[in-house]
Amino acid sequence: MVKLFVIRATDEPTAVIIRRGPSKWSHIIQWNTRRDTFSSGAWFKGRIYEEKCDISPDGRLFLYFVTKMSRSRTTFTHAWTAVSRLPWLHALVLWPQGTTYGGGGRFVDNRTVSLRGVLDPHQDFPLRGLRITETDAPPHTTTDEVLEADWCGRDHKGRIIFSRSGQLFRREKSTDRLVADFTDIAPKPEAAPEWATRPL
Repeated sequence: MVKLFVIRATDEPTAVIIRRGPSKWSHIIQWNTRRDTFSSGAWFKGRIYEEKCDISPDGRLFLYFVTKMSRSRTTFTHAWTAVSRLPWLHALVLWPQGTTYGGGGRFVDNRTVSLRGVLDPHQDFPLRGLRITETDAPPHTTTDEVLEADWCGRDHKGRIIFSRSGQLFRREKSTDRLVADFTDIAPKPEAAPEWATRPL
């Protein structure tokens, strides 16, 4: 089953859609919520903990927490937090977690993040271009405004948006309009473009 989870930028009409499925695959999609246009990005075979992720206020950076058991014997460990440029997962800064307890965090501003747990950055992905703060980092949650929705929240104009079985909807004047259907796409992993790999 395909499920969608959406995290909206606070300062721009931009959001990240984390699409889970099929099986252990996840896909990152950037959504311009003003124009309803979408930019397809990274595919990841592993688990992305959607509620522990975040998007910078300007919609440019993505903070994510993942597990991938094939990395368990590497310096990444099987679980790590990282920051990338949307809609890609090329790590610009990375913190090995070593456990699924904690992990992830929130943006305080465009270049300041609050992490769950005290972590040292990976030696190959040093803390550069970002600041760390000790403020609380609550996870993202879905609202209960739409019954039987996989995820529900609000867009930049305060309108209800929700997902169900891989489809994204917007509620306008009590009418639910299909915005996009992401059910019928297959994993197609590819390397991040050069611009997404530039240091912060």
